[in-house]
Amino acid sequence: MKNNIIKLSLFSLILFLSGCNLDEIENPNAPTVGSFGSGSSQADVQLLAVGLEAIMRNDLAFHYDTVSILGREYYDLTGVDPRYTQELLKGPLDNNGFLTTRAYAAWYKVVQSANVLINAVENSSAGFTDEVKNSYYGYAKTLKAYALLMVANRQFTNGIRLEVEDLNNLGPFVSYTEALDGIMTLLNEANTDLANATDDFDFPISSGFDGFNTTATYSQFNRAIAARTALYQGNNTMVLSLLGSSFLDLNGDLFDGPAHIFGLTGNDIQNTQFHVPGQSGQEFMILDGWIADAEPGDTRVTEKSFLLPGGTTFDDLSAQYQIAVYDSNVDPVYLIRNEELILIYAEANIGTNNSESVNAINVVRNAAGLGNYAGDQNDPDALLDEVLNQRRYSLLAEGHRWIDLRRLNRLNASNISLDRPGDNVIDAFPTPFTENQ
Repeated sequence: MKNNIIKLSLFSLILFLSGCNLDEIENPNAPTVGSFGSGSSQADVQLLAVGLEAIMRNDLAFHYDTVSILGREYYDLTGVDPRYTQELLKGPLDNNGFLTTRAYAAWYKVVQSANVLINAVENSSAGFTDEVKNSYYGYAKTLKAYALLMVANRQFTNGIRLEVEDLNNLGPFVSYTEALDGIMTLLNEANTDLANATDDFDFPISSGFDGFNTTATYSQFNRAIAARTALYQGNNTMVLSLLGSSFLDLNGDLFDGPAHIFGLTGNDIQNTQFHVPGQSGQEFMILDGWIADAEPGDTRVTEKSFLLPGGTTFDDLSAQYQIAVYDSNVDPVYLIRNEELILIYAEANIGTNNSESVNAINVVRNAAGLGNYAGDQNDPDALLDEVLNQRRYSLLAEGHRWIDLRRLNRLNASNISLDRPGDNVIDAFPTPFTENQ
């Protein structure tokens, strides 16, 4: 029974491969999990690579909903499950409940799938050149690091396992600091692999990675995730260096970046973070404070919220505006995008190049219909407040607010709405029960 969550992820491989609809490729050899590990064909390995991207979309809503509710970005007032308004807002979190275990298992399923792909490439009978192998390694290690970063930010001080390749001998839990160090090492390894790879990948990548589907452009995605990691490490010098090799573009489309894509046909899946405006049972509600605190004329408010006639109340919580970040059930969900990179750039420049920080802030403000920053350009605290505020509105429901407040030592009652007696601030998910068995 030991470590069931991580172990079970391996046995999900056949299930996710059968459900993959991202430019599916034929698999004439009908591979089994065992065949991936030894003597796998080119088609086997390609199928694993396509499947790795596909599986990353599974249970995304469980991740984003839980961290967004903990960060008091929105409430689930549908009444479908009272744990969303009780356990997540009051605590303690159940270490054996789905709010804790489901996203944890989903991210480790990505990690294990990447490990299986790497092992399959190493032991393939396809006769891959070293350059082709490196393209697979760079691709898999980058997505593995991304998944580990997501789960590390959920678990925080409770730690994660970095080493899970051997299901019968899992590595130890490591601290958050050690996890970030290990993730950065993995991202750097992946980037080295990409630099020594073929120009093109040996397998199809979905349209969600348009613009990032060569090893050189995929490296820019890798460096963007590394910059995010360095930000969490508090290393602004490294952040700026990494951003220089990423796809950061102060003059570019704010929504440029790799994304999960969805569909309505075959075995594909939908974006379940889309909520039909005004429809009963879809009451995922932005906290009123987000509306009230916005500057007049901020277009992000009208773009990301929907005034629900009469509002709604459930479990002594009330709200007026439904969240409307996504316009349809096939809208993409970005892994990382240019607007986040611009705000990372703005934050990393504070204290060393304040004028450049203000320039980046103004790019985001102007895009939201707001005038230039009018605060004190020489006050690092004021600039950080402004960056954090812009992140609050630009990155709503993208999984950042809870992490931002925590990493800046602001995850407290001053910044987190405690709307009922007994509501609490929670800073980490517990280690799942089955991980301790």
